[in-house]
Amino acid sequence: MHVADGQMPNLFLELQDSDGSHETTPALLGEPEALEFMLNAEITAASLIPWGSNYSFAVAMAGDDVTHLAIYKPRAGETPLHDFRHGTLFKREIASYLLSRWLGWDIVPPTIEREGPHGIGSLQLYVQPDDDIEDPHEFWGSRSLENERLVLFDHLSNNADRKLSHCLLDSVGKVWGIDHGLTFNEAPKLRTVLWQFSGIAMSNALRNDLIRIVDEQAAIEDELRPYLSWREMAAFQSRAEQLLISGCYPQLNPYRNIPYGWW
Repeated sequence: MHVADGQMPNLFLELQDSDGSHETTPALLGEPEALEFMLNAEITAASLIPWGSNYSFAVAMAGDDVTHLAIYKPRAGETPLHDFRHGTLFKREIASYLLSRWLGWDIVPPTIEREGPHGIGSLQLYVQPDDDIEDPHEFWGSRSLENERLVLFDHLSNNADRKLSHCLLDSVGKVWGIDHGLTFNEAPKLRTVLWQFSGIAMSNALRNDLIRIVDEQAAIEDELRPYLSWREMAAFQSRAEQLLISGCYPQLNPYRNIPYGWW
């Protein structure tokens, strides 16, 4: 397995033979296949990703007839924080995926809880980003429905760390969001570089998804309860209700709502 990085912390992974030849970037698996693969495949190699305050590993995985890459974040590698319960960041990665799946938005790569080389943690299917975006700030600052979906997701999950490097566009033009360990805090924590919807009305299609969250509260709580506290679940529902009532995105504060190291 090869891990390459440039000036910006954009991850590029390839599977290689032991002699470094035959570099390949695996095609993304469909969701059902990905979940089954990640649950059952063998982790054959792991390489520490050399940035970030928590330990994360790029891992190679091999099944019967499939090889693929994933990002493994062990609970044991989490740095204690004063405002997030210790040992829960990997659970928030999983809760974020489950919220995306429940809504049918498909913006968080398949993510599961699994034992790895360093104990229990989250395992997320690797999505290879397209690094050929001519102007990332212009692309991610546009008011497309795909970007708006990511913005609403961050408001709902109370994402405290939406950097530009956590926004991915894959080779077929699909938008993804990654790195969701700092989500679902019960206190307001939103920090994001995606400001283009601040103070404007949300799309009707996404408003209908908010109605689902409020109307089907028990169903979504069943999905998220294993990974969040009851206070965090109540705060999530409150955010959904307030967004539905207002019908627009809150105004953001430039002194409070921009993440540290915002790129």
